[in-house]
Amino acid sequence: MKKNNQFKLLMELFFTFFKIGSFTFGGGYAMIPLIEREVVEKKRWVSEEEVVDVFAVAQSMPGAIAINSSTFIGYKIAGKRGAVVATLGVVLPSFFIIALIAIFYSKFQDAAAVKAVFSGIRPAIVSLIAVAAIRISKTSIVDWTGLILAILSSFSVVFFDVHAAFAILGGATAGLAIFIMFPKKTEKILSNGGNKN
Repeated sequence: MKKNNQFKLLMELFFTFFKIGSFTFGGGYAMIPLIEREVVEKKRWVSEEEVVDVFAVAQSMPGAIAINSSTFIGYKIAGKRGAVVATLGVVLPSFFIIALIAIFYSKFQDAAAVKAVFSGIRPAIVSLIAVAAIRISKTSIVDWTGLILAILSSFSVVFFDVHAAFAILGGATAGLAIFIMFPKKTEKILSNGGNKN
């Protein structure tokens, strides 16, 4: 019975991430709102706070954020097998689609219909990324400290071309410094974040 439940969970993990990989265009960041909706809202495998932490760690590691996130979430839910299954689920659709496109795209890349399709996809991708940013900010930015860190990180990445990993490390350093110097403030920030869930 336990093996059947484990197998069922692994299949559910695979098809959930296969769906995410199949219907999300625009790369890892565009996948964030769909990952959040599937694993937080629908499946309730992780909380909003946990998924934000997953995205932060996934972004700071080498590799695509969607693949890294799926691996982390899969591991959290079903261990090593879950990590493998979730990663395969999110990667396989892209692999098959890109293989097909590689065969036919060179023949049709200059077609007006193809250009029109991509001109419509691009703004839709921007909206998906914006939605992800807004949703994550509701959980992550709970006071003025968080808002200032978010503004400083955005400013450093946009205007000074600071790598995203360094922006994340900077935020982690600031969080640790606040924890050491102002433990009561940290407790308040964490409790506010918990109340937002």
